[in-house]
Amino acid sequence: MENLKPINILLVEDNEDDILIIQRAFKKVKLINELYIVRNGQDGLDFVFHEGIYAQNKPPTPGLILLDINMPKLNGFQVLERIKAHPVYKVIPVIMLTVSDRDKDIVRSYQTGAVSYITKPMNFEDFVTVIEQFEIYWSLVSKIPEVK
Repeated sequence: MENLKPINILLVEDNEDDILIIQRAFKKVKLINELYIVRNGQDGLDFVFHEGIYAQNKPPTPGLILLDINMPKLNGFQVLERIKAHPVYKVIPVIMLTVSDRDKDIVRSYQTGAVSYITKPMNFEDFVTVIEQFEIYWSLVSKIPEVK
């Protein structure tokens, strides 16, 4: 695993409790990826497209986006649609990370371009297990394109 280059991960999530759980889970499994956090859909797009508050000090382009569905300003579907419509950023893998387990949300996510759909577990230990599996898959199995 030492030859692996860590990718920057953007978490687009408005729920502070979920953010803390995700941060704790990443820390517990010792992920070396840099985790960036924005708290609404518009800020997520601004981060990726280097607009708004991110226009001057451009953050790194994420190699992976974890995206909640229900958020203020723009919901996860709106964010996903805009990213997947962009000629450069459409290659960024987007994982829907949400409490919704409705079939129509799952189908819409995949139809719009999400590469995975993860339903948030309610307790910390279950979420750590998801993150451990997530790390194994995204660092060992999956190849992610570099966006320039």
